Amino acid sequence: MTDAAAPRLRVLAAMSGGVDSAVAAARAAEAGHDVTGVHLALSENPKSFRTGARGCCTIEDSHDARRAADVIGIPFYVWDLAERFREDVVEDFIAEYEAGRTPNPCLRCNEKIKFAALLDKALALGFDAVCTGHYAKVILREDGARELHRAADMAKDQSYVLGVLDDRQLAHAMFPLGDTSTTKAEIREEAARRGLFVAKKPDSHDICFIADGDTQGFLAKRLGTAEGAIVDESGEVLGSHDGAYGFTIGQRKGLRLGRPAADGKPRYVLDISPVNNTVTVGPADSLDVTALTAIRPRWCGRPPASGPAVYTAQLRAHGGETEVSAEVVDDSLHVAFAEPVRGVAPGQAIVLYDGTRVVGSATIATTVRRPAAAPAPQAG
Repeated sequence: MTDAAAPRLRVLAAMSGGVDSAVAAARAAEAGHDVTGVHLALSENPKSFRTGARGCCTIEDSHDARRAADVIGIPFYVWDLAERFREDVVEDFIAEYEAGRTPNPCLRCNEKIKFAALLDKALALGFDAVCTGHYAKVILREDGARELHRAADMAKDQSYVLGVLDDRQLAHAMFPLGDTSTTKAEIREEAARRGLFVAKKPDSHDICFIADGDTQGFLAKRLGTAEGAIVDESGEVLGSHDGAYGFTIGQRKGLRLGRPAADGKPRYVLDISPVNNTVTVGPADSLDVTALTAIRPRWCGRPPASGPAVYTAQLRAHGGETEVSAEVVDDSLHVAFAEPVRGVAPGQAIVLYDGTRVVGSATIATTVRRPAAAPAPQAG
């Protein structure tokens, strides 16, 4: 659907009010498609979301999107998906942290909002595709199958947060920026040439529904405070906290421990137990993960063949790749790492790649850590 020779389509362009989605909509229109712009109103109270030019959920952002649509010369609408967003993204985010897991709301938004609620409504209205400003590529194979691939520019690649898209969703997805091997500065220059004043608008990097970027404060307001213990691997109490939900696996800062470790080295969050409201900390070596099990796998196009196979995996939106062996066993994904990795937390998504092709994603449920090294014997 990114081929210049593709037929003219009715395209619904999701316009956040930022530069990427505006340029994507402009490129889709320039390619000859019948494009309509839509801004998703995701906040029940837009002023409570990001202020200024940092986010995608404010009244100001909807105005920016409308002005971009006017410049491009396409119809524009605002669709209210606030209730669906609250249920599927915000409440899920809170519940996952309350359960001691670390969710990625951007993946959930792509899965449940942009390529489910929005796509379903678009198809019902007769549109052929949903266009977004993500940096990724949909490739149509000769046999008619579609594949999701990394963007041409790895520095801007966003395929990780699209790893939840299934075959049906890929069939109606359009990413006009995916073949772009230019810098972000050049995308802004293109926007300026097109007369899009959002060319200089800053990118959004934080969670759109947390106005001040304070995730712990946001969770505390909704979950309340619940004092608990911070312990080491032996169970010795080292300090206290106001809520286990405020921590993530691999966290180093903000532990507020009264005394240093015996070896003088930093301590990291190793485990979060919502059952007894306990946070366990320890040395960096104890974070080494050698294997994991992930649930709810979703395949981008054709599913993997049966049996173990070698892939690369990405564990964070801005993380690197690591080699793994993975296979599906009883609807769960079992993954073994070629080399131990750190900071892997239940709730995160693991996305598998075969070269640049996105195989699929799954939600990490459990991890297996490398046994801690035995302490050196004391000289006698």
